[in-house]
Amino acid sequence: MTDIGVWQITRDINQAVNLEDVSTLDAITRQLPEGYYSTFRTFDGGTRVLGLTAHLQRLYKPVSTPEIDELVLRSQLSALLERIRPNEARVRAIMTKQGQIYLAVAPLAPLSPEIYDNGVRVETTELWREHPRLKSTSFIGRSDSERKHIAQEGMFEALLVKEGKILEGMTSNFFYVRHRAARSEAKSKREAILCTTRDGILLGVTRETVLEIARGRGLEIKYEPLKKEQLKEISEAFITSSSRGIVPVVNIDEVRIGQGRPGPVTKELMTAYESYVIEKAEKL
Repeated sequence: MTDIGVWQITRDINQAVNLEDVSTLDAITRQLPEGYYSTFRTFDGGTRVLGLTAHLQRLYKPVSTPEIDELVLRSQLSALLERIRPNEARVRAIMTKQGQIYLAVAPLAPLSPEIYDNGVRVETTELWREHPRLKSTSFIGRSDSERKHIAQEGMFEALLVKEGKILEGMTSNFFYVRHRAARSEAKSKREAILCTTRDGILLGVTRETVLEIARGRGLEIKYEPLKKEQLKEISEAFITSSSRGIVPVVNIDEVRIGQGRPGPVTKELMTAYESYVIEKAEKL
């Protein structure tokens, strides 16, 4: 399977949908009726998804009259994934405002190991979600020019900025690490604080997973947006998404972050996240 397949999901049958442009999930989304969406990847040979319940709740919560219930959608999704098993898939589920449900299924194209080893460059943009708690398909159209711009500039992602504060990524959540000097009787040491904003953002499934992992490892967490003028003060940064996991950020707006390579907190969380996924991913 080389192309992205698109289906309208009903109780009795998955009806293939013919669209003019099926080159990307975003291109597909633009051609469907307006609504809400969630994007995720499979694990364990296309049989499990991390946080699948949360992904589906993101679709069902804003719509009062969905055409099918969640259990039927899970069953139909599993049937569609049979087409590419045992390979992994990237899936976008879309619920229109009228309650119609569409699934777009593509073979997973994992990021290269070099991206995780070396980190990525990102830029900021004066763009934000009008309704940040809803993952609306309308935002894809609104952010289209920025998506094209970062592709032209060779940037990995754009970070959304409002009133000078970095909120989240255009397709991800944003974390940063700063350190606080703490005096002990024996010596002075550096303590890491993991920071992310909580207000005015989409509360991503992977974001919540990373916060759970960080708490379990005893990391201090602070919910505070990063101001653009503070970029030189932080030591690490990374973004998170369901399809890509944790991606280290080493440069924002041409400002080098920390030592210009993935830092120890980021790498610790990346390793822990990989183990967590293997253990916690839900069966379809």
